[in-house]
Amino acid sequence: QVQLVESGGGLVQPGGSLRLSCAASRSIFSIYAMGWYRQAPGKQRDMVAIITSGSRTNYADSVKGRFTISRDNAQNTVYLQMNSLKPEDTAVYYCNAVLSGSGTFSNYWGQGTQVTVSS
Repeated sequence: QVQLVESGGGLVQPGGSLRLSCAASRSIFSIYAMGWYRQAPGKQRDMVAIITSGSRTNYADSVKGRFTISRDNAQNTVYLQMNSLKPEDTAVYYCNAVLSGSGTFSNYWGQGTQVTVSS
């Protein structure tokens, strides 16, 4: 299992930047995949960006070119650099980890951090 703690959210003007951090309680080197999801009011939780243990990445079309996911294995931390923020990026952002073992996959979630992009 793994515990995930997000930080770095806040209020930012359109066009501004934020960097979110997700600190894991165990080495992320052996985790199958980690990612960021977001949930806006009245909407479902959607994938924003993922990164695998092999450093492959995938982004939602809405954030491609603006957001960058990265990891620091030594710090057990995954980051989401968000640039050129838009009001539609406003959401609670959740860190996710997918662990593989015993012939199955398991999902773990952080508590979320609020990102608000003002009008």
